[in-house]
Amino acid sequence: MWRKATKIDILRNITTSRELKPSSRVKTLKELSGVSTSSRYLSGKTWFSQEYKCPGIGRNGEVLSENAEMGRYKLMISGNAFGFSGVGNQFLHHYGSAAAESIVSTSSEDDEDIRELVAEMSKHQRKKVQSLSPRGNNLIAGMSQTRYNALRKRQVKVETEAWIEAAREYQELLADMCEQKLAPNLPYIKSLFLGWFEPLKDAIKAEQDLCKIGKNRGAYAPYFDELPADMMAVITMHKLMGLLMSGGGQGNATVVQASIQIGEAIEHEAKLRKFLDKSKKKSTPNGNPEDPAAKEQERLGKKVTNLMKKQKVHQIRRIVKGHDDSKPWGQDNQVKVGSRLIQLLMETAYIQPPLDQSSDAPPDLRPAFIHTQKAVSKDAQKGCRRYGVIQCDPLVRKGLEKTARHMVMPYMPMLVPPLDWSGYDKGAYLFLPSYIMRTHGARQQRDVLKRVPKEQLEIVFEALNTLGNTKWRINKKVLNIIDRIWASGGCLADLVDREDVPIPEEPDTDDADAIKKWKWKVKNVKKENAERHSQRCDVELKLAVARKMKDEEGFYYPHNLDFRGRAYPMHPHLNHLGSDLCRGILEFAEGRSLQTSGLRWLKIHLANLYGGGVDKLSYEGRIEFTENHLDDIFDSADRPLEGGRWWLLAEDPFQCLAACMNLTEALRSSSPEDYVSYMPVHQDGSCNGLQHYAALGRDKLGAKAVNLVAGNKPADVYSNIAKRVLEIMCRDAEKDPAIEPNAPRAKLLLNQVDRKLVKQTVMTSVYGVTYIGARDQIKRRLKERDAIVDDNELFSAACYAAKVSE
Repeated sequence: MWRKATKIDILRNITTSRELKPSSRVKTLKELSGVSTSSRYLSGKTWFSQEYKCPGIGRNGEVLSENAEMGRYKLMISGNAFGFSGVGNQFLHHYGSAAAESIVSTSSEDDEDIRELVAEMSKHQRKKVQSLSPRGNNLIAGMSQTRYNALRKRQVKVETEAWIEAAREYQELLADMCEQKLAPNLPYIKSLFLGWFEPLKDAIKAEQDLCKIGKNRGAYAPYFDELPADMMAVITMHKLMGLLMSGGGQGNATVVQASIQIGEAIEHEAKLRKFLDKSKKKSTPNGNPEDPAAKEQERLGKKVTNLMKKQKVHQIRRIVKGHDDSKPWGQDNQVKVGSRLIQLLMETAYIQPPLDQSSDAPPDLRPAFIHTQKAVSKDAQKGCRRYGVIQCDPLVRKGLEKTARHMVMPYMPMLVPPLDWSGYDKGAYLFLPSYIMRTHGARQQRDVLKRVPKEQLEIVFEALNTLGNTKWRINKKVLNIIDRIWASGGCLADLVDREDVPIPEEPDTDDADAIKKWKWKVKNVKKENAERHSQRCDVELKLAVARKMKDEEGFYYPHNLDFRGRAYPMHPHLNHLGSDLCRGILEFAEGRSLQTSGLRWLKIHLANLYGGGVDKLSYEGRIEFTENHLDDIFDSADRPLEGGRWWLLAEDPFQCLAACMNLTEALRSSSPEDYVSYMPVHQDGSCNGLQHYAALGRDKLGAKAVNLVAGNKPADVYSNIAKRVLEIMCRDAEKDPAIEPNAPRAKLLLNQVDRKLVKQTVMTSVYGVTYIGARDQIKRRLKERDAIVDDNELFSAACYAAKVSE
């Protein structure tokens, strides 16, 4: 039993994410892996690392009075007295380490250990459970103790058995495939993994044998034999495929990022395995039961077991750390091990398109992955730098869109309330490594945070605990509509088209200009298809989580912070800080009767979601808008896809549909004020950055522009700035092009200047956006409208608009 306790402690100490610093020089494959022999696919290539940055999202806090805030999208969470900003829709995949010896330890002994662990947890959690429950009431988080314990056991299983189940599944599927030829019935990616598993395992085993005899592999040989080949194969496939499914969404991953993540995972597993092997109770070599080392080991086991019962986490950690005498591998060695494993996978993993029965040609067997280079240009006038990426075959990429993605999502929503935060790495998930701040490998920041007095962090703990204890559930009606749209090809309600844009046919001409235009069109189409793939993967990830959680009574999102103090749900895909799709699918699991105020706010909320300027009306104007469209609202709720589909005209269509359904049910009930609603009402600040500046500077005009003072209707700073920009462009357009070179660009943009064009640039200007960043933002908005066809004109117009908007 105590082995499980130490295993949990190690899991909590594993760093699962590390920020990649931009490389200062080109690194070759030999430098990264230390292999003297070249690879057929990788030889001669160069690699760069690339820093990963996260986008930002709006604020999330408690309910404010009507006069306090008149914008949109601040999630109303009663009882939360702490406002955080958050980041949603990010592909931040933090992988937990294997919960046990992935392949070799799949015996009934491990299952018994899990059962013992659950029993032990139940014992040492009783005091906490009792403290949470009012006297005379056995409810825990709104549920009976029996129900809570059952859900907790399920949560334990979810968190502790991820890698064990994956490895066991492959072994069983392999046997079934050989005996019963079941491969065609396997999910797509599982069938690929099954075909790659044995060759990769054999290649790793052969490499380990070469390392033992010292065949020119001194750079990574000491680390390559720390795990069994089959376990290394499983981790390599999962890690690389996880990056390909999430890294940019284009079926590729940077080489250095993949190498580090794979090498890091191998190191974590090796240390875990070494400690567990060392801690096992074994008979002594001389058979003497009184051997001091054996007695000390047994005593240590009993001590850890007792400490686990008493929840003495720090003491357990000291014992584990004290018996790990190995040195850290370091990032260089992690890269060498990871890059060599990637090489072996690329050399052994192949894919075969469906056979053409009418053709006698041999099967088209081709590598599943290739190594290539990408160029990143900071400025069209300057040079570009190149970095190495791993790309998967288009067949693999297409298969990813159809695959269940539970294998790369360890931080799922929790079935029970998260553990309260009480320290840097104490809180949130039961077993998965959980850290209160995402430092991405910044050791100094982590050390400083650990030194902060606990009482100074109490308010932060309390705020995160409040957010994490908010119970959510899936809106099955909205999910059903989304599934129907997605199954029919998407391309509705802002869902991406599931089909790629056809590649333009090559013109039958020798004209150089025509060929050049065709190549440019092909390039743009390929880029569009890559972006569609990214969006399709994003939708699939969100829907996979929604389908998995749809039958749950409720679930919870543990939260932690980024380095700026912004709060995120630790589950990155389907959460309340995400897109319209996410917010439309999610609703509170605990409802409240609307009362008069709630019914009023529901109408305001629906008008906000419709947008199109309606959200800039006064509250009474928004209520009037909703009441004037009740027929459309009822039709949207009753026949979402067969009726007039008014909800599709909204800026946030899926949230609007959910609100239509909710309001319809309320108004049709016998007492709308008593109707129990589960609808979250989101609000947003009016450019929070400018609000801070206006408040700090006691700027009355600025405060009025960003709704820091009360008004009959919300002010719109973005529309005001758009008017100023348009005035400048009108003046420039009237000037002589010989005197004012921007006159032609101003004429091109006269019909394009609006709130949406300048909003992102204005919003990010207070956070230090550069001229290049502003230019790219405006360029994307113009491109979305197909307003300017010629790329050179589009670029110059974006440059001009960025300067005017400064």
